[in-house]
Amino acid sequence: MKKQGILNSDISRVLSYMGHTDRICVGDCGLPIPDETERIDLALAFGIPGFMQTLKIVAADMKIEKIVLAEEIKTCNPKVLSEIEELFAGQNIEVEYVSHVELKALTKDCKAVIRTGETTPYANIILQAGCIFA
Repeated sequence: MKKQGILNSDISRVLSYMGHTDRICVGDCGLPIPDETERIDLALAFGIPGFMQTLKIVAADMKIEKIVLAEEIKTCNPKVLSEIEELFAGQNIEVEYVSHVELKALTKDCKAVIRTGETTPYANIILQAGCIFA
């Protein structure tokens, strides 16, 4: 049995087979997930688990070179945006903003979408894997 790190077997599995530039998404409970993209459903109830709680745990176990956020988060959810910026501060991670419509389309190419219980708007992020030996 694992002693530390991510205990969820599906998240652990997906992270372990990701390569450089592969992507995974952490989303709120309302984010639509394409049928062809793996759904890792953690949502238990509204707000449980939270988006930031989940993101912090995934980010601690993943080399990230880029994040993709919806442009709308800037005006519709500045609190979560501030928490994301704080989490990745000083890590030399590229940040790309796209429309929410485009972010939803990009989930089609993600290895998986992790669905949280988050209920605040635009609490969705795509994490692009970096290279661990470069």
